[in-house]
Amino acid sequence: MLSCPHCTLHGHRLQPASARSAALAHLARHAQRDVLPRHLRTCQCRARSCSWHPRHRGCAGPVLLALTRDRSGRLWRLADTCAACAAAISNTAVVPDTEPRTARTRATSLTPPRGNPPCGPGERLRVRETLTYLAVALPRFSSPAARLLALQCALRTGHDGYVQLPDGFLRGMRLRGRAEIWSELEHARWLSCPVPWRTHAEACLLDESMRAQTSGRRARARAAHWALRPVPLATPRGTAPAVQLAALTLATHTRDGGGSGELDVLTRLCGQSPQQLEELLDHLVRSSLLAGWRHIGDEEISWLVHPTRPGTGPLPAPAQGVRLPSH
Repeated sequence: MLSCPHCTLHGHRLQPASARSAALAHLARHAQRDVLPRHLRTCQCRARSCSWHPRHRGCAGPVLLALTRDRSGRLWRLADTCAACAAAISNTAVVPDTEPRTARTRATSLTPPRGNPPCGPGERLRVRETLTYLAVALPRFSSPAARLLALQCALRTGHDGYVQLPDGFLRGMRLRGRAEIWSELEHARWLSCPVPWRTHAEACLLDESMRAQTSGRRARARAAHWALRPVPLATPRGTAPAVQLAALTLATHTRDGGGSGELDVLTRLCGQSPQQLEELLDHLVRSSLLAGWRHIGDEEISWLVHPTRPGTGPLPAPAQGVRLPSH
């Protein structure tokens, strides 16, 4: 029996084999008919005191249309949620935006704008929001290299969804010739590569939310440039992608020489298990990028940036209780 609390459909009898398809088709009609203008969309999970997922620090990121399967497929929910809540809700996928878009102009240049060095809090926040979105849009265990590539594509794309990455840029990211990384994103149906490689790589993003970004292209280019060298946690050239992604994630949560974050959120952003994340944190300590880190209860961790790193402030006082891990 199919019932919907938001319309007159109550107790409509279905064949078991077609129940799932009927439920999704019904929700698709709601998504097309009941769409709100972007400026009126708010996080419905937050409006319900975030009762759809375990506790996390708070709402963040763009508002997305999220589809959730609950009660072993007996309940399907379609709701506007922020990227942070969508990432925390189990069995949830992001639905492409149904809001009509105007014609876009194809972008070709990827060079960050000169002047205005990309090191402000705006770039840090933009990268953090994009990583939060990718934690939902990409498969849970996408490789760190694929996540780093997806981040650059998302921030450097034009309004028509096309992005070009020059050969030198790919060499700098240690992605030149790594066709398997592009294949991973294509298999996830996040992008397609319609043009064969010559002196650059060209891709078309299939993610409608990324194609409809409202932020300016210059601001996104500055954020993409900062993500390559996320001071104060910029890793040396040739560092493994998993370490790069962990350092970048921590950098987006770092201010005044230290930071903290929920363990569940950080593991989702990095695509790692809690044990793997702890190993990566230890690696950052051994590499002198972090001075130390520790658990705060069972759900959060905090860290200190190494005081000798350029661009960092003074270390907080020892009374804050941050210390090197005993293991």
